[in-house]
Amino acid sequence: MNEIKLFFQDRAFGVCYKLAERLHFPIDSIRLFFIYSSFITLGSPIIIYVSLAMMMKIRKYFRKMNNPVLFD
Repeated sequence: MNEIKLFFQDRAFGVCYKLAERLHFPIDSIRLFFIYSSFITLGSPIIIYVSLAMMMKIRKYFRKMNNPVLFD
């Protein structure tokens, strides 16, 4: 079970992890917030989650372009 959890955490976007890190909340609390709010509001937090994931990927891409030596 723990291997499955690690597999998805490694390959996920990391949005919940970054939010938890910045807000100093447990990661599980952030994930549960997204899950419960998605059920309550019929999926609108999924749009926020995907947009945050896209912003994170774009920022990572631009950082890699500015300094390619650090990310190889």
